[in-house]
Amino acid sequence: MIHKVKDAKNLILLGVLAGLVTCSFSILLMVQIYQPYKGYEESHQLIVIQRGSMVPQIARTLKSHGIVRSSWLFEWYARLSHRPLVLQAGEYRFEGPINLPTVTEKLRTGLVHQYRVTIPEGLIMDEIAQRFIAQGFGTREKFLEAMKRTSLINDWDSVAGDNLEGYLFPDTYFVTRDMSEQQMVDAMVANFQKVWTPERRKRAEELALTTRETITLASLIEKETALSSERSLVSAVFHNRLKKNLKLACDPTVIYAVRLVKEYDGVINQSDLELDSPYNTYLYPGLPPGPIANPGLESIDAALYPAKADYLYFVSTNDGRHLFSTSYRDHTRAVAQYQR
Repeated sequence: MIHKVKDAKNLILLGVLAGLVTCSFSILLMVQIYQPYKGYEESHQLIVIQRGSMVPQIARTLKSHGIVRSSWLFEWYARLSHRPLVLQAGEYRFEGPINLPTVTEKLRTGLVHQYRVTIPEGLIMDEIAQRFIAQGFGTREKFLEAMKRTSLINDWDSVAGDNLEGYLFPDTYFVTRDMSEQQMVDAMVANFQKVWTPERRKRAEELALTTRETITLASLIEKETALSSERSLVSAVFHNRLKKNLKLACDPTVIYAVRLVKEYDGVINQSDLELDSPYNTYLYPGLPPGPIANPGLESIDAALYPAKADYLYFVSTNDGRHLFSTSYRDHTRAVAQYQR
């Protein structure tokens, strides 16, 4: 009887010990799972999960980059917590200590790293392409090829030229490493579509302007002045000259015409003013056949809502501003004062 009691006590003791061991292991496991971890010295880590990668391969990648403590523990937790488990391909940025649930959720929901690319107002297609290329996205050839897809704008511009100049809306874009040149161009055109609202289309119709004419005019305004306070005044000059069938004599159109045939050296020469191009508004009256840049919203609205002014001329005062005149005599005096 004594032996049986001792055996029972031993069994109870072993059970308690086993329970304590199990409890301790569970606590340790929970600590390993939920305690944030950072096993790299850099401020952040970028990793690429290739399409078709299996969970064990992903786990090893995370471990080798110091994002998780243990590859087997990540794999075990990820499989246990999500059934079925699907981890998304792409480039991911990890920064600072992070725990397994957060790592798993990031990969499961595809929170891939996005790069910020800002496209300023007034750039031409090639300059926009260079902005993306400078941050490691795409090639010039593929961007310019994507920018020829005029089918994207057929709904608003039935007489579209051979490219998307004018419709690549300036803004800050967040792009991922796996985006193609065409997808980035599509995003810029889609952004233009958002701002070219029914109200703005209606206003263009009231001015007897097509979408293309409006954006072309906006591009001239964009290239002529960087001052918000002057845009509607520049617009008034162009509207007034168009009504009087006067040549617009817009320097930026000459520069654009030159860039179509050769490298622009930064100076408008007499030969440039005589260049036979439909974009040369010193030679041909009316608007050029298409936009000469990609205007921002302020310039688009300035084209739609010119100032109520009789100005026909303006000249740079060499400090970023312009002097506006109603008569050629006053304009000549202004030119003599500021441009000679």
